[in-house]
Amino acid sequence: MSREIIAILRGVTPDEVTEIGAALIEAGIDRIEVPLNSPRPLESIGHLAEAFGGNAMIGAGTVLSLDQVQAVASVGGRMIVSPDCNPAVIDATKELGLLSYPGVATPSECFTALRHGADGLKLFPSFLIGPEGVRAIAAVLPPGTRTYAVGGVGPENFAEWAAAGVTGFGIGTSLFKPGLSAKDVQARAGVIVAAYDTAMTG
Repeated sequence: MSREIIAILRGVTPDEVTEIGAALIEAGIDRIEVPLNSPRPLESIGHLAEAFGGNAMIGAGTVLSLDQVQAVASVGGRMIVSPDCNPAVIDATKELGLLSYPGVATPSECFTALRHGADGLKLFPSFLIGPEGVRAIAAVLPPGTRTYAVGGVGPENFAEWAAAGVTGFGIGTSLFKPGLSAKDVQARAGVIVAAYDTAMTG
């Protein structure tokens, strides 16, 4: 089972990213994004795509422009995650056959994203929307819509968000921050995977 957890490796460097990616996949997280405001992000995405593209979903976060979408695709990235809902970025992503996860915070943004072909919705920042807000939004979304809580979520509150209707999570600093070793990341990932499995099946 591929868990609906997107690892956000903000600040990762190309010389460490392959080892960290291996640690995540071994722990059970096979969706990995490198935000484009990380050091030499395209290089890191290329390393991950080359090493794990066959058995993991590799992509970029903080994608804001059409040029960035093209650049990510050119190094083998297959997933485009953004902090905002930009229809032009979604359109460009889908035209290249990539997966699109735009950031949304309102019903209007959710439906705009879906009309342009978004594969999932990044509810961001989730701590501002809150589980009650998510529950209200989820009630009007089309059946089967994939929603990911990002920002202020972690193993301690997965169950609360799952009960509100989210289908997955984007995890940043709870999983990785600069200075952590691959071993550190794997230990954190193990805790997150266990909490996710309990929350989503309990």
